[in-house]
Amino acid sequence: MKNIYSFLLFALISFCAFSVYSAEQQKITKIWLTFGSNTADRITVNWISNEPGDSVVQYGPSDQYGKTVRTDEKVRLHHVEIPLDQRGAAWHYCVSTGKERSDDAVFTSLPTEELRVAVFGDWHCAGDISAIVKDKVHFIMSAGDNIPSLRQFGGEGNRETTKGYEYLIGNYPDLFRSIPFMPVLGNHDREIRDRGKRYPPLPSYDPDAYAFCQFFRLPDPGWRWSLDIPEFPVRFIALDLNHVYDFGTTWQTCHPFDADSDQYRWYRDQMKDAEGRFTITVQNERSSSVRDLCKGIWGKEMKKSTICVSGFGYFAERAEHEGGTWYNISLHGKGARYPDPYSQFFQSRDSYLLITLKRAEGTLSAEIKDLDGICIDRKVFSLKKK
Repeated sequence: MKNIYSFLLFALISFCAFSVYSAEQQKITKIWLTFGSNTADRITVNWISNEPGDSVVQYGPSDQYGKTVRTDEKVRLHHVEIPLDQRGAAWHYCVSTGKERSDDAVFTSLPTEELRVAVFGDWHCAGDISAIVKDKVHFIMSAGDNIPSLRQFGGEGNRETTKGYEYLIGNYPDLFRSIPFMPVLGNHDREIRDRGKRYPPLPSYDPDAYAFCQFFRLPDPGWRWSLDIPEFPVRFIALDLNHVYDFGTTWQTCHPFDADSDQYRWYRDQMKDAEGRFTITVQNERSSSVRDLCKGIWGKEMKKSTICVSGFGYFAERAEHEGGTWYNISLHGKGARYPDPYSQFFQSRDSYLLITLKRAEGTLSAEIKDLDGICIDRKVFSLKKK
């Protein structure tokens, strides 16, 4: 009889453990927010489910929700855009796919009076970024190199794997489900093979950035994009420029950038109405190289920006050249030093750039801050009138 009771107790414990395990398996935990359109009156909720299924977002001013958006396509990688009819409001939401469901999460829609944005490169090298969260930023932009490589997570030559980006989201679950993320491409984000010896027989990178564009729902084609926040007014622009001198070889990383390229013509159009608004251009190539690119056509357009930000080097820098202000920012700031010829501030220090726009004052401040949250360089810009 004792053996029967022991067996029944073991079976009960096993069943309960299996039930708990099954419930955990059904919980959606990898969720991230982006802006998938050119204006921020909508937000895109993105997630990974264990099994393919429909995409459902419930959201509202409380955890009672009240609004639902769904799509019925059977997928594991989900992107659902929801409209936001209030600025500066807290929104509760949860996502579900079939029997899988997330916990309640909260984000705040963009404000109308003061906007704070963090920009940095090399998220794959990040340590403690709690200082960025303490700044209560409204969204985060990267300046490229969000992951160490695609091949590290998906094997040599695999351009479709998104496991590296899933790993990034999994490392900061609370942050990504509450603060929108607007990434910019770097060379590491599309590395599918080891670089090896100079110009190997097979491409080391995927210039189209297929995995990046599939994983992140961003405006425009995704590998380049722009985002307007009309209330301030400001335009954020993401370019795909990195390792430009390897273009046309098996080390090519980025999309074309010549005078007739889609990327250049699009950027030139973006800058036609640069006066009367703040413009932040973010890319991943060395600033001095970009200024001289294609006989200086890129430098001519980029200096129309209020600021230009790069995640090229492992250091913190501000340079001033022909009326333009050029930053380099990295969460891993203790690497090789490549100072800009026009550098005004330079430190080998882990850092991020905090951009603050104040609508009433018509100002933009750009602060280089270390990962203790200490400001180590600051410049204020006033809105130029048309």
